[in-house]
Amino acid sequence: MKKILFIILDGLGDRPIKELGNKTPLEAAKTPNFDFLASNGVCGLIKPVYQGSFPSSKDAHLSLFGYDLKKWRMNRGVFEVLGIGMDLKKEDIALRGNFSTVDSNFKIIDRRAGRIPDTKPLVKALHGMTIQGVKFLLGIGVSYRLGIILRGKYLSDKISDGDFHKAGIKAPKILAKENRKEAKFTAKVLNEFLLKSHQILKNHPLNKKRIKKGQLPANYILVRTAGKLKKLPSFEKKWKLKSCCVAGGVLYKGIANVFKMDLIRVKEATGKSDTNLQGKIKAAKKSLNKYDFCYLHIKATDNFSHDGDFLGKKKFIEKVDKNLPILFNMKNTLIVVTGDHSTPCKVKEHTADPLPVLVFGSKKDEVRKFSEKECAKGKIGRIKSFGFMKKVLTCNF
Repeated sequence: MKKILFIILDGLGDRPIKELGNKTPLEAAKTPNFDFLASNGVCGLIKPVYQGSFPSSKDAHLSLFGYDLKKWRMNRGVFEVLGIGMDLKKEDIALRGNFSTVDSNFKIIDRRAGRIPDTKPLVKALHGMTIQGVKFLLGIGVSYRLGIILRGKYLSDKISDGDFHKAGIKAPKILAKENRKEAKFTAKVLNEFLLKSHQILKNHPLNKKRIKKGQLPANYILVRTAGKLKKLPSFEKKWKLKSCCVAGGVLYKGIANVFKMDLIRVKEATGKSDTNLQGKIKAAKKSLNKYDFCYLHIKATDNFSHDGDFLGKKKFIEKVDKNLPILFNMKNTLIVVTGDHSTPCKVKEHTADPLPVLVFGSKKDEVRKFSEKECAKGKIGRIKSFGFMKKVLTCNF
C-alpha cells in the first residue's frame, strides 16, 4: 500500500479573468513543479459537494475524505472551536464568530472589524461571562475570528445565525428555529450575551486606541453555525490508514480533530499568506515516515480569492510551486493536489465550479499543465468529490 500526501489548496479553482489574458490565476501562474507532477501523473476535475447555494469548506472537506453529508451532519461551529483547541463537551453548543464593527444603531459597518490582528485582550474581557446559568467560553481564532461555547442546561443548537454575511444591515437577532423551550431559551441568552459583550467591547481600552488611530473598533460579535458535537468514525477506522494533518487554519485543525488525525505542529503556520510554506511541506514529507496518510492544507489561495486579489492569488500559487521539489524524491507515495471548492476572484465567494486535480505516483496521462482547462482532458475525467477518496486508495483512474 502506498503512502498518500493529500494537498488541498483552499479555493484553488477560479474563472478566466480579463486582466490575466482571460486565464485563471492558476493558468496564468508559472508552475513548473505543479506541471511536472501533472505531466507524470493523471489529472481530472472534481465536482465539489454542496448543501444550499454554494459549497462550504467544511462540507467540501468531509465529502473529499469520503464522509456522506446526509449521514454525518455537524455544523461548522463545532469544527471551529475544536480547531482553536477548546474543550467541547457533548451537551455544549459551539459557535463560530467574527469580531465586527457596528454603529450606535447596530448597523454593520465591517464584518471583520478592519481585519483586527490581535483580539486576545477582547476575548479575555468576555470569557467566562454567565447569563441565567449559561457560561460563555471564548477562544481566540485567526485575526478577527473566535470560537464560542455555551455551557449549561436546557440548550439547543436549533437557532438562527446572527451573521448574514452582509454589511450595511442591522445585526440580526438570534431566533429559535423550532418551537421548543430549549431553542427559545438558547436564543434569548445568546442575544443577551451579544448585547452585554457589545457594552464591554465599545468601552474597552483596545477599541478606544483603535478609534484614536483611525481604525475600526471591534465592538460586536457576529455569530453563526451553532452545533453540537457528534461522534464520526475516525479516518483511520474508515480507511484503515494512520493519518495526520499539517494545517494553519482553525477549521482545518478542527476537521483533523473530528477525524482523529494527529496534528503536526509547524512553527509560523498561520493559515495566511505569510504561512511557513517550506516548513509545512517539509513536515508533511517527514510525517510519512510514521503515517500512511498526510492531509496538508494551504489556506491563502482562498483568502486572496475572497478579497478579489487575482494577482495575489497567482503569485501565491507560484510561491507554493517553488516549494514543491523536495517532494519529488519520495518513494512509494501518491501525491494528490486539488482544492476543496472554487473561489473565483471576481465572485469573491465559493462556487460549485469543477476543481482541477492531479495524482502523481501511479499512472500517467497526456496532461502537461496543472490548470482547470488542461485537467479537463485528463484520464480521471470528471468525478464527484464523495467518490474520489475510494478512487485514490484503489488507484482506479
